[in-house]
Amino acid sequence: MVASRLPVMVCVLLMALSVSPSAWADDAAKRGPRVLDRASAAALGVGRLVPDVTFNDLSGKAHRLSEVKGANATVIALTNTSCPLSMKYAPALARFEKQWSSRGVSFVFLNLDTAAPVTELREAVKTIGFRGPYVHDKTEAFGKALQAKTTTEVFVLDAARTLVYRGAVDDRYGLGYALDAPRVTYLNDALEALQRGESPNVVATDAPGCVLGLEPAKQAATKITYHNRISRIMQNNCVECHHTGGIAPFALQTYKQVRSKKGMIDYVVEHGIMPPWFASKESGPFRNDRSLSADDKRDLIAWVEGGCVEGDQADAPLPRVFKSEWAIGEPDLIVELPRTVDVKAEGVMPYVNLTAGTGVGEERWVQAVEIKPTSPGVVHHVLVHVKGDWGKGFLAAYVPGNSHVIYPQGLAKRLPADATLHFQLHYTPNGKATTDRTRIGIKFAKGLPKHEVVTHGVSNRRIRIPAGASNHKEVARRPIPADLTVLGFMPHMHTRGKAFKYVATLPSGRQETLLDVPRYDFNWQLRYDLAEPFVLPRGSRIEAIGWFDNSKENPANPDPTKEVRWGDQTTDEMLIGYVEFYVNNKPVEAAKDKPKTLLQRLRDRRRSR
Repeated sequence: MVASRLPVMVCVLLMALSVSPSAWADDAAKRGPRVLDRASAAALGVGRLVPDVTFNDLSGKAHRLSEVKGANATVIALTNTSCPLSMKYAPALARFEKQWSSRGVSFVFLNLDTAAPVTELREAVKTIGFRGPYVHDKTEAFGKALQAKTTTEVFVLDAARTLVYRGAVDDRYGLGYALDAPRVTYLNDALEALQRGESPNVVATDAPGCVLGLEPAKQAATKITYHNRISRIMQNNCVECHHTGGIAPFALQTYKQVRSKKGMIDYVVEHGIMPPWFASKESGPFRNDRSLSADDKRDLIAWVEGGCVEGDQADAPLPRVFKSEWAIGEPDLIVELPRTVDVKAEGVMPYVNLTAGTGVGEERWVQAVEIKPTSPGVVHHVLVHVKGDWGKGFLAAYVPGNSHVIYPQGLAKRLPADATLHFQLHYTPNGKATTDRTRIGIKFAKGLPKHEVVTHGVSNRRIRIPAGASNHKEVARRPIPADLTVLGFMPHMHTRGKAFKYVATLPSGRQETLLDVPRYDFNWQLRYDLAEPFVLPRGSRIEAIGWFDNSKENPANPDPTKEVRWGDQTTDEMLIGYVEFYVNNKPVEAAKDKPKTLLQRLRDRRRSR
């Protein structure tokens, strides 16, 4: 979203479903915590090794952070006796400490109010019931090491002192409002994820509270090594694909593996090729942002060019464990292609279209979905629709780097009873004949969701791209008939695709750029999932705008002498702007209250005979 608009106050991962968000309001005096994108989180230290800070508690006893860390996690909670919001959260922090101390989590309480009387702080500790070390950081050194921003922030460190979450405790209190209970529990969710051996879904939020205004800490010159820095960059940005058994062609999980690819890493990072992410900085924020922060990029290149120093094993992060071959966890349902597809060694293959039944005789709700080719090296992309439900039947997509989606609690896609899935597969031979039998894994929601997630394509089937045109523009338009909460986007063009943009025209006539992809890449057809969904009001219009390079200067252009029209093959072109959303005033109803489909009526008739 553009900077002039404060995104809606919604919860993490598209939630806060009880709130009707308004994306077009800007009220700095009334707001709750907002999810930060990955680049912003990395700039605030998430994913880094936290220094082994020394500090004194209120009794004067000296501590080191490494000495007080918990077996499973450490929470550093800011608190302040003169900040109203901080005081509101104090009882909750004491409850958290009591609840989690038996589960291997230690707490350190940090007060950065240099003017606070020590007697007042001691009284607060006694009244509230804090048990862990309480630090009166008069020099602000501890706070500066954390880059602390407000008096309500919490910092979660894993057992290797890697910062895995920073931000708000929850969304119960904010600027200008208070709730009886939180809708989103950021701190608890982060701790539960660590207990399961997983990374938190949300790694950073801002935390409304009293602004600290700390001067940036003067960083001591620390030599960048693999173990103290580069290993964490790899874990945060690369190993999701580059792990043993992952979809990437090689693993980057060890020092030897990373060092062996140092030349290519230097090249793809410096030129912005990896990690794959093409949204402009003015778009978003997106919860699945893969872009490297400026600091990560600088340090990674410096490490490669400085000799790839390994460093001290004691500084290493916890190893990232992949418990299942499925990123979504073990599916409730797996549907595979009805036959094995032979992929030749060379040349071009036409699209393969196959169908497979789900065998599920009742309506179900899809909470998570993942597509897994058995030969990912030759699978360019897979699209899966629910056959016969074309209006909203888009179920899932696969391209390298975009293979799965997990919807937050309360949101799900509908899978009709007796559904048949239609697979469209695009294979790209890689020099070795092979076979593939792609599967799709589905996890079902527990109970009925609050809203049905729908994916529609804003498309223009009348595109006409002149031969030799290097920057040809085509537009697809669609009116918005109801208030929609937009969750994300997936632009789609073929090899002549050059750039893509989504633009909304509001009922007032004002235009807003929703997503700008200045460098579209057919090889990486990514999803762009909004960290903070927004409402597109009824009466708006959405445009999907594509620019095409049909000139001889485009090395991927199959034939620059040909006028190009709409078509399924890569040698043809498409202009589709997929938009994922739910309709605000259309909550999901129980299945028994819905009209039965023809298949359901026929099945009931057979059973009654």
